[in-house]
Amino acid sequence: MTRRDIVTAIPTSFHADGTLDEPGSRAIFRYVAQSGNEGAFILGTTGEFPAIDDAEFEALVRAAIEELSDAMRVIVHVGQPSAFEAVRRVGIARRLGATEFAALTPYYLAATDDAVYDYFAAVSEAIGDGTLFIYVYPKRSGIEVSPELLVRLAQLPNVIGAKVSELSLDELAAYRAVVPAEFVIYTGADRELVAAGEVGAQGVVSGVSSVLPAPFRALARAADSGDSAEIERAQAAVDDVVSVIGGDMARMKAAYRSMGVADGVCRMALVEPDVDALAEIDRVLAAYRA
Repeated sequence: MTRRDIVTAIPTSFHADGTLDEPGSRAIFRYVAQSGNEGAFILGTTGEFPAIDDAEFEALVRAAIEELSDAMRVIVHVGQPSAFEAVRRVGIARRLGATEFAALTPYYLAATDDAVYDYFAAVSEAIGDGTLFIYVYPKRSGIEVSPELLVRLAQLPNVIGAKVSELSLDELAAYRAVVPAEFVIYTGADRELVAAGEVGAQGVVSGVSSVLPAPFRALARAADSGDSAEIERAQAAVDDVVSVIGGDMARMKAAYRSMGVADGVCRMALVEPDVDALAEIDRVLAAYRA
């Protein structure tokens, strides 16, 4: 059977004044723990990591491990502009019991392939006997990772895979063609669980699944069954949910408010959904919430 992990990218809850809403974030973690998904990806893009300081990072990692680790894998994102900062975050997370990590490429300033390799080598060494995913997101980081560079990074001792956002299926296939068979590739494209699997990805890291996991679970089951009509129906449901909520953290948090999960908002400069968008969010919640 083809591996189709659904790893939930989890938003961070903030109060209206911008302060961290730890109780709300814990409530989201507990909600996600009931999803049946294979893993949780915390403090990544969906978690607004660029706006999180070290003390908040520590509080959120502790909360995630306490609320999620009995139900699923917890992958802690530690990527920062410098190896110094990323290694510091690795140390915080390891002290709290984290064993799985992801790190975005260094970002903002341009970096050569050798500089990117050195960054990940430092992060890898800090992780020790844990595991590491390379997080490739050139539209946000400004750093491209060629297939040749990914091959080099895959040779680091604890690098087990890559989380790849906003790259085409052809680009995923190019990665798959050069890395070892056991190297895990996750797409960040919520709706492409099946399509990405057809080019060799082993799953999806999905923010939308933090709100409505049921359509994603149904799509995975349909794909496993091989029933083309069922796959089409399940894919249509996923497409509907993604078209309404997408990678929009403000819409995700509006959904949590509507469901009574958490009352928080975004800290970063994201636009709150308007009345029409809120109505659509309520529509998909009514249609697809398990």
